[in-house]
Amino acid sequence: MTDQQRSGRRHGRPLPHLRSAAGAAVLAAALAGLAGCSGATADSGGSADQKAGADRLSADPVTAVRSAADITGRTGSAHTATELVTESAEKKAVFTGTGGYDYVKRIGRLEVAVPPGAATTGKIVEVVLPGSVYLQNSGAKVPEGKWVKLDVRQLPDGNLVSSGATEPASAAGALRGAQKADLVGTETVDGVPLKHYRGTLDLAKAADATGGRGGDGLRMGSQTFTVKDVPYDAWLDEQGRLHKVVEIFTFAGVAGSKEAKDQVKVTSTTTLSDFGKPVEAAEPPAADIYAMKPTESPK
Repeated sequence: MTDQQRSGRRHGRPLPHLRSAAGAAVLAAALAGLAGCSGATADSGGSADQKAGADRLSADPVTAVRSAADITGRTGSAHTATELVTESAEKKAVFTGTGGYDYVKRIGRLEVAVPPGAATTGKIVEVVLPGSVYLQNSGAKVPEGKWVKLDVRQLPDGNLVSSGATEPASAAGALRGAQKADLVGTETVDGVPLKHYRGTLDLAKAADATGGRGGDGLRMGSQTFTVKDVPYDAWLDEQGRLHKVVEIFTFAGVAGSKEAKDQVKVTSTTTLSDFGKPVEAAEPPAADIYAMKPTESPK
């Protein structure tokens, strides 16, 4: 988020536009996750002896939370539901989405419903790969049915929340940076007993632990968000798989301000289910990619 984007937004739309390094707007309905949930390894599926129940939840809370991304990645795939709530002193907006992530092919797809009053209508479709994101229905100047391709390093928040959702690989990958973890208790969700953990995480450390292009977005977010100790709640099953995670990100809605009234809070909730069930996600064909000019905005 540039100074220009942050400034003067307190009485405007609740969701400032993100712009790429080349000056092109990322999303007309954007907020102000990453691919590679298995870290720097090339095969997130893992070896045969790592699968089929070999994973177990660690007795140490910090280890359990930090291991959740890798263990979840070894399931092969997962379906997801997301909710992103942005709140400032005067505005609140809620995004919801559904989709899934294929940890073997390292590709995910999400369809995100934008709130009323956003600069685009309908759903934003997002396809994510390690270090890259494709967006469809991102703004009025992008032809219908076309996609915009972006490098996550072009996005100030690394695409952690800019498309209205924290995609599942990013949400889980952030937990690699867990610095504190307390076991809250055991809760049964849909008949499954889950361990509930609460603590804080460091996105810069999560980026280092993830490595490669998969860590780029986490590193960008660590430089943008104003609260460095990111609060989280995570729910893990007895195998250590991540079923739900809530992460709270904060950025300055007014450039350079540290006052509480100028902060924007983003509460990201990601729920995972149907582990191992196939996910439909494919990279858009080159013919469907819209090449924006350096000074062009999709708004």
